[in-house]
Amino acid sequence: MTFDPSVVIPYLPAMGRGALVTIGLWLAGLLASILLGLAIAVGRLVGGKAINLALGTLVQVIRGTPFLIQLFLLYFGGPRIGLTLDELPAGLMALSLFGACYMSEVFRTGLRAIPRSHIEAAESVGMSRWQILRRITIPEMLVLVLPAGTNIAVGLIKETAVLSIISVPELTAVTSEIGSETYAFVEALTTLSLCYWALVEICSRAGRLLEQRLASFRFAA
Repeated sequence: MTFDPSVVIPYLPAMGRGALVTIGLWLAGLLASILLGLAIAVGRLVGGKAINLALGTLVQVIRGTPFLIQLFLLYFGGPRIGLTLDELPAGLMALSLFGACYMSEVFRTGLRAIPRSHIEAAESVGMSRWQILRRITIPEMLVLVLPAGTNIAVGLIKETAVLSIISVPELTAVTSEIGSETYAFVEALTTLSLCYWALVEICSRAGRLLEQRLASFRFAA
């Protein structure tokens, strides 16, 4: 057997379209994960025992089961409860919920880690609740949670490959079709690996750059 990467070259436009779908799903899923995760974290901290228990149970169930099973339950089991979704919406919803439960734990830990003395100092100089949130709580929390949040974002990039199971036309699905047509599975999968590696590197470097930019908000306890 010979390794011939030129076999994949005619299919690069198709892989590019698949990569755009992957990136779009990832960015939308990441944004939804951040917003929903923050809502879950805040709800668990200030919503009372009943809300904390309900949201905590949801988080534990999602974090304790494989993403593939969650995707199957949503896509194939959803119609049993009246929730019928096409491939793309189902994939995005599953990815968002999966990421949100992990993000919520990161945000909850970050909010708890902010020293109470910082809040009291801001209150003592007459800052409003919104000013404290905007100038103290959120900046400090972002600095604290950014490394862990970046790791979750990287994980979501990799989880997009699972969406090919329900025929979402993302990068992995397109590459599998190329392998089936050409029987050059090694070349196709090698190209696929390089694509994911590039996306992960971009995300990791962006996270490190943002962490450096936010470092000025790090305060002493």
